[in-house]
Amino acid sequence: MNTVTVRLSSQFQISKPAMHHATKYAATISKRNIKDCRRFLRAYSTPEAYEWNRKLGSLVRAGKVGDARNMFDFMPNKDVVSWNTMIAAYFEANDIEESERLFGSMPKRSVVSWNCMVSGYMDHGWVDEALGLFLVMPKRNISSWNAMVSGMAKHDWFDEAERFFNEMPERNVISYTAMVDGLARRGDIHRARQLFDSMSSKNIVSWAAMISGYVQNGMIVEARKLFDNMPKKSAVAFTVMIMGYCKLGDVDSAITLFHQLRQKDIVAWNVMIAGYTHNTLDEEALKLHKRMVILGTKPDHTTIIVVLTACSTLTSLQTGRQIHCIAVRRGLDSLTTLSNALTSMYSKCGSIVESVGVFLHTELPDLVSWNTIIAVHAQHGFFEKALEKFHELLKQGLKPDGVTFLSILSACGHAGMVDESLAWFDLMVDDYKIPPKAEHLACLADILGRAGRLEKAYHLITTIPRQLNLDVDVEFDSGVWGALLAACRVYRNVELGELAAKKMLELDPTNSGIYVMLSNIYAAAGMWWEVTAVRSAMKEQGVRKQTGCSWTEIGDTLHMFTGGDVLHPDICKIHSEIKRISFHMQDSFKDL
Repeated sequence: MNTVTVRLSSQFQISKPAMHHATKYAATISKRNIKDCRRFLRAYSTPEAYEWNRKLGSLVRAGKVGDARNMFDFMPNKDVVSWNTMIAAYFEANDIEESERLFGSMPKRSVVSWNCMVSGYMDHGWVDEALGLFLVMPKRNISSWNAMVSGMAKHDWFDEAERFFNEMPERNVISYTAMVDGLARRGDIHRARQLFDSMSSKNIVSWAAMISGYVQNGMIVEARKLFDNMPKKSAVAFTVMIMGYCKLGDVDSAITLFHQLRQKDIVAWNVMIAGYTHNTLDEEALKLHKRMVILGTKPDHTTIIVVLTACSTLTSLQTGRQIHCIAVRRGLDSLTTLSNALTSMYSKCGSIVESVGVFLHTELPDLVSWNTIIAVHAQHGFFEKALEKFHELLKQGLKPDGVTFLSILSACGHAGMVDESLAWFDLMVDDYKIPPKAEHLACLADILGRAGRLEKAYHLITTIPRQLNLDVDVEFDSGVWGALLAACRVYRNVELGELAAKKMLELDPTNSGIYVMLSNIYAAAGMWWEVTAVRSAMKEQGVRKQTGCSWTEIGDTLHMFTGGDVLHPDICKIHSEIKRISFHMQDSFKDL
């Protein structure tokens, strides 16, 4: 357990040993805190202060924390509700230090003030700080205990959460629900169900927590049984079930439930749209987003990010630009996470100028931002630019992670810099002490394979995990063996090609691409009996070569078509667009 320093005086201070845990849960914190604080607004405010607090709360709910602070500073009569509202607002804005300063400056604190601080710490992952504050609270109520139990369970302090639950002087439905959720998160689903069944009263959150527990543990059948027995089905329960079906690839069941949900909130829409992208149904994701907007639901930052992912997969530049415009109109484009998604989308759609432009206008770039722009330059073959951004990242005081080095390795690969890639790999492992993952090994195997150094690639991916004692089992990673198999096809290495194909087929015996690639290796070597054997094996396994498809964007509509397609209703438009693109490419090459 991290050390906690608590000093009670005119200024309240707590150490920051868990700073790196902050922000993960920031999106969900304030709604509960502000609601908790506002609940006592009328009871604790004078008529004059009540009116001030009402306006203060309106500014906070609108996200105008700066304006709220200006009003707070000039309020003639601040009461405990005023202070609590601002404390919760700064937690929502991720300014934990300002919340602490306000708390330390309060002339008088209520139990709600202490609870706001405890909940704020917990929601930001500062469990040590929350615990230290809880222990010195002059007075606790059931909300104080619930904040500790739910927070500890959320952050995997399961034993402590259970101890606090057992020590609670009194419990309510929130206490039990938090513990049910904690047990389910730990994988102790049977105890979670026993506790759920023992509850004298259950609310819709309790039911949703138990259903979610089943979904998290891959028990969709049990989740559906409980869902069907739910006396009054909530939107949250529907959403959890939809998410569960999407995770398992059962999109039909997910969309059926989605249509049954009469009042769809933004979370339900987001889950279904994300479910489509998760199952590579990106066109359906874009259609559903369009329908959502038509029906009057405004997208939030999560919607935008998910839809941008679909645009990236489909390389739908025009649609991506439209989504960017929506983000600007909604005032969401200043969010760093959204800027990162836009940077990636423009790059994958081929517009590196717009991609770099978004990055340059990112107000507060984080490590993900820098990793994204490094990847952008790497994907487009600009090794020097990628390297330049890497050094800028270091100047910003940021520490590169495994994703950073994966992008640098990718840049080396695109530039054909084999020896440099090995040097960067050693730098990552030896200097930055970052253990390589399967993705790094796959990237190195691809680089070495493209250079024809197949034996070196095989030696690297089979010996490095053992040498470094890594928690990486390349035996069960298709990406590593896929890189080697692709190189074997190019260099006609039958022996290693057979080995790589065997490893991949053990992982995915119905993947037609593996059979086709192995067949091509045999054909290139003139081994026609083996080609026939592979084709026979495909028939025995019921594996068929999948028909390739392409997409083209005409206006604001994305069209999917296949080679020799004559049945597409807009095939004439598609042919015209392909000819236009072909002529444009020819003109571009003439200018080079």
